[in-house]
Amino acid sequence: MKKTKEIFALVKLLDDPDEFVYSNVKNKLISYGKGAIPFLEEFWEENSLDASYLDRIENLIHEIQFNIVFDDLKKWIESDDHDLLKGILILNKYQYPDLDEEPVIALIEKIKQDVWLEITNELTSFEKINVVNKILFEQYGFSGNKKNYHSPKNSFLNNVLETKKGNPLMLSAIYMLVTQDLGLPIYGVNLPSHFVLCYMDLDNINYYLTDNIEEKILVYINPFSKGVMMNHKEITHFLNQIKAPHEEKYFSPCENKDIIKRIISNLIYSYKKLGYQEKMEELQILKDTFNS
Repeated sequence: MKKTKEIFALVKLLDDPDEFVYSNVKNKLISYGKGAIPFLEEFWEENSLDASYLDRIENLIHEIQFNIVFDDLKKWIESDDHDLLKGILILNKYQYPDLDEEPVIALIEKIKQDVWLEITNELTSFEKINVVNKILFEQYGFSGNKKNYHSPKNSFLNNVLETKKGNPLMLSAIYMLVTQDLGLPIYGVNLPSHFVLCYMDLDNINYYLTDNIEEKILVYINPFSKGVMMNHKEITHFLNQIKAPHEEKYFSPCENKDIIKRIISNLIYSYKKLGYQEKMEELQILKDTFNS
C-alpha cells in the first residue's frame, strides 16, 4: 500500500517544471520497473494533460519497457541453455511489450504436433524434411516475404506467425522451433546475406569419425524458398556469387546466441532504411550486450 501511494505521488510530480525535480522523480519511477507502468498508463488515460506531460509519461513507459528487455536479454545471454524461443520472445517485447505470448507459443506447439503426427521412425531423413516442408509451407502457408523483404515485421515472431510471411532468419527459426523438440538434428547456418539450415547426418558413422564439416551434414535447407534442399557445392556457389570467403562458419551450425544477435542486426538495418534513428540506437545497445 505504501509503495502504491509513493508511485502515485511520484507520477503526479512528473509535470514539475524544475528539471532537477523531474530527473529525480523519473529515476525513482524507473527504479520501480514494471510495477510503475500501470500507474503511468492510468494517469495518462484518466487525466487531461498537456503535450509535454504526455510526452514525459510516454517516454518514461518506453524507457522502463526497454530496460526490461535489456535485463531479460542480458540474463538470457548469461544463462546456460540459450533457449531459442525464449530469446526470440524477449526481442519481441521490444516492439510489443504487452503482447500475450500464450497464443504465440500455442501455435508453435500446434504446428509441432501436426509434424509429429506424420513423422515415423521408418521415414528417411529426406522424407522427414519433406513432411516438415509440406506442413509449414503447404498446410500453414509460410513463405518468404519477397515484396517487403526488409520490413521490421519480418523479424518479430508474432507477426510472422500471423501473416505467414517472414525473412530467411525468422522462417528458419520457426523451422527449428518446430523440429528440434521432435529430435530432428536441424540447426541454423549463419550465412552472410542469407540464413539457412543444416540437417546433421547423425546416422552416418563418419559423422563421429571425421572433423570434415562436409561429411557431418546430410543436407542444407532453405526455408525462405519453401524448404528447398541444397548441398555443400550450392553453398559454395552462393558464397562465390556474393564474393564471401569460404570460412567453415558459413557451412556449420551456429549457436542460438548467433541467431538472436542476427535478429537484432536485421532490425537495425530495417529501421535504418525507415530512418528510425532512436530505434537503431536502442537496438545497438541490445546488440552490444553480447560483447559485454
